[in-house]
Amino acid sequence: MAGRSWAGTTLDDRKAARREQLVEAGLDLLGTQGSAGVSVRAVCRHAKLTERYFYESFTDREDLVVAVYEHIGEQARQALVDAVSDTTEPAERAKAAVRAFVELMLDDPRKGRVLLLAPITDPALTTRGIALLPSFAELVSGQLSHGDAATRQMTSIGLVGALSNVFIAYLDGSLKVSRERLIDHCVRLVLGADRQP
Repeated sequence: MAGRSWAGTTLDDRKAARREQLVEAGLDLLGTQGSAGVSVRAVCRHAKLTERYFYESFTDREDLVVAVYEHIGEQARQALVDAVSDTTEPAERAKAAVRAFVELMLDDPRKGRVLLLAPITDPALTTRGIALLPSFAELVSGQLSHGDAATRQMTSIGLVGALSNVFIAYLDGSLKVSRERLIDHCVRLVLGADRQP
């Protein structure tokens, strides 16, 4: 049945496309209205799909919210990996990584709100947000050049926490600085944390 095609697409292709529509609708609602704006009915209305198609891909609202969060988390991880792949010079790596993260989070503020603000307010994401932090800390640790493994781990955990809070303040409007000043400050944090003792 899955291999049969209709109008040039298979059942699996159509199911994947509907899932993508629902994730995009979830991103839009969670990233603009916050947790309160995300219900199965609201997501279906926004995606222009029936609840039948919602339950074809997700067990419940929380399942969708986690899928949206993980989708944005993977985009952020990939943006950081891609940003540092072309240079070995520490200052250039730091600037490229910070700029890539800023572009992803601020060019589409919905993504920043989902990744950084939603875990604070949505119970479905609280533990998922905590679980995602070590993977970002590991990425940062791999870019640090000074100290033993434990020092790099502690430094990277501290940096992820500090940078997350700076971005949260920027996204919620309590930090009012230009984008370039934000980038410069975050780069200084990264480079300052990686100084040889």
